[in-house]
Amino acid sequence: MAELGEFGLIAALSGWLRYISPADPRTVVGIGDDAAVLAAPDGRVVASTDFLLEGRHFRRDWSGAHDIGRKAAARSLIDVAAMGAVPTGLLVALAAPPDLPVSWARDLAAGLAAECAATGASVVGGDTARASSVLLATTGLGDLAGRAPVLRSGAAPGDLVAVTGPLGRAAAGLALLSAGLTGDRLAAAHQRPAPPYDAGPEEAGLGATAMIDISDGLLADLGHIATASGVLIDLSSARLAPDEDLLAAARTLDVDRTEPGSTPAPSGALAWVLTGGEDHALAATFPRHTALPPRWTVIGEVFAGQDVLVDGREWAGSAGWDHFRG
Repeated sequence: MAELGEFGLIAALSGWLRYISPADPRTVVGIGDDAAVLAAPDGRVVASTDFLLEGRHFRRDWSGAHDIGRKAAARSLIDVAAMGAVPTGLLVALAAPPDLPVSWARDLAAGLAAECAATGASVVGGDTARASSVLLATTGLGDLAGRAPVLRSGAAPGDLVAVTGPLGRAAAGLALLSAGLTGDRLAAAHQRPAPPYDAGPEEAGLGATAMIDISDGLLADLGHIATASGVLIDLSSARLAPDEDLLAAARTLDVDRTEPGSTPAPSGALAWVLTGGEDHALAATFPRHTALPPRWTVIGEVFAGQDVLVDGREWAGSAGWDHFRG
């Protein structure tokens, strides 16, 4: 089996990447030089960086290289969309063991390019290095197309809170994979999320006052909006009812469910919805009388204060993923 050896992923596959990442008129200079040059018609560039660390964010025995590439690209590109921008380009840095199969690297590159293509962006460059395990860093770039960026700090009392995209499925999938259960639709949601990229620019145009990508958990990420905006957000658990797939996974794993009318507890399918993360759905706040497209579901309201509540009460337990918690 051919190994990556001393050949850099970007250098070795530059021609192939150019083939699978169609030329974009916004890319003035692409892969092959010291840096890419992208046109910025708006005069502003939205940029976001993220990384996937083997053993922490993915396992090669659970996920194929193509899915890992798509997931890595998605993490940065949805952050760009959450600002109300259209993704335009992706920079990739890969650190990997020298015995990494070249076929794995090619599948990874194909996944990166495929996720970019889903947004209209393209892979425009990157770097490689040797490491004991795989580390994949991505930087997404985007264009606001004349719109103001949607920040976390714009929510105001009286706004409605809405979400689009799946919630809880990636967390349930991780739980199933951890239990040795593969091939489930929820496991696939963890391996390859499907963010609603076009919803970010769409809702910016409709007047969203604040917006965020749900990567660490709905409660945790709405907590960022609440803190930045100086507001209290109250969510309705009835509007966040887990779907049948989540309920079935909870039964399979013998996870206790929160009963209707009880004090929310950090267990069961509802906990996946509220605290799971990694689905990369979008949550946003809107003026009360905004006409929202059907794919957006109103899940709560914004009040004066400082907190995130569920049915008017504190959530008992962790609000989501904490990168530095023991």
